[in-house]
Amino acid sequence: MASRLLSNTFPVKASLTKQFVRPLATAAKQAVATRTTVLPNGLTVATEENSQAGAATVGVWIDAGSRSENVNGTASFLENAAVKLTHKEKKKSQASAFEKLGGILRSNTTRDQTFFAAKTLGANAAASVEIISNIIQTPVSSSAVAASRADVLKQLAEIDSNHEQVVFDHLYATAFQGSSLSRPTAGVPESVESVTAEELAAYQKTNYAADRMVLVGSGDISHEALVKLAEQHFGAINPGQAVESKKPYFTGSEIRLRDDLMPQARVAIAVEGAAALSEDYFNLLVMQAVIGSWDRTLGAAAHLSSRLSTIVNKNHLANSFASFTKGHKDTGLFGIYFESENREQIDDFVHFLQNEWVRLSTSVTAGEIERAKQQVKAGLLLNLDTTCSIAGDIGSQILTNGKRLTGDEIKSTINKITAADVRRTANKYLWDQEVAVVGLGPIEGLTDYNRVRGNMAYNR
Repeated sequence: MASRLLSNTFPVKASLTKQFVRPLATAAKQAVATRTTVLPNGLTVATEENSQAGAATVGVWIDAGSRSENVNGTASFLENAAVKLTHKEKKKSQASAFEKLGGILRSNTTRDQTFFAAKTLGANAAASVEIISNIIQTPVSSSAVAASRADVLKQLAEIDSNHEQVVFDHLYATAFQGSSLSRPTAGVPESVESVTAEELAAYQKTNYAADRMVLVGSGDISHEALVKLAEQHFGAINPGQAVESKKPYFTGSEIRLRDDLMPQARVAIAVEGAAALSEDYFNLLVMQAVIGSWDRTLGAAAHLSSRLSTIVNKNHLANSFASFTKGHKDTGLFGIYFESENREQIDDFVHFLQNEWVRLSTSVTAGEIERAKQQVKAGLLLNLDTTCSIAGDIGSQILTNGKRLTGDEIKSTINKITAADVRRTANKYLWDQEVAVVGLGPIEGLTDYNRVRGNMAYNR
């Protein structure tokens, strides 16, 4: 997800609790502008220096994720196996090498990107860069594949027990049918059980290319020093071949996974959204904040500004809901996810949600927009207070946008959004548009798909 641009989206379930535990927080200021240098092989080095931080985060962000695969699950499997590789001279995993430095290694694979990053004391940043370069460049052996397979299968089992994740994997599958974006990031058991070291090596050679990487440093790190380290450890990596990317087609459709023994229904409804960091993407973030998020366990659940939350709270239509905006490099999703024990009134929730969506293109007020803009700015900027979050923000934005937007640029972009902009964007993305629906659990009361699609164009 408060949100960071690390994932280029607000979280699926925006935790309102976090908004209240830091009432006096102020937006983190960028002490210096993000500096970038591009090496001859195309690798980008980007830093935000802060000598007072003490700690430093260094990492490599790669413009390759599950969308770049030929075999589903390859990207995530490679990430998992790479950190288990033994050091060239020491029979220890790369993760163990970081522990010796007193550092923390983190890695993750999304649909668009993969990253390997470490947080250590500033004095150990050079050693961190060396270890990460080994992770990136060392071919994965058959033994590392065997060692990782059980871990990846365990990860898949955990995903299967995460009902929210299951719903969103199915949402991508039905919304972007036939495209690489439809695939689950972690893969499926069949592909994980059959993947080979040769397939991982082929993916690594194709996608871990210099011109698809950003070496990021934040905190107690010198830009000039990091550039020298990049030349030393990453200078031999070749640039990759140009990859033709085709925008996935959004398909209006639904998937229903009915199970009346489950205590709650879980439903996601979405339309095609805008590409991350585009003008419409920021407008959609404001629209998301207008619809809002709500959880009945919150003490202030009855007093939130969202009109939908007031209706849901008064009529006990759901346990919780959260509007979401997911941005990718060429498309996105805008929608809502909700959970409800009130299986007999799921249809009512969908009705009032679609009323609110229509209202975004007709009668949303300037006051609602101003409140939403403040929430969006807080969500995007307040969490940029650690070297890890800043590094992630830098790496993700440069891969997505070619540069990093400053806090002032983000605030300026959001401040300019008006009610007219929201109505225009709602007309473009919501009014009479195709819709994707996924339901899991006791969903007998979920509105018929044809009615949901028809109600995307209420009489107005």
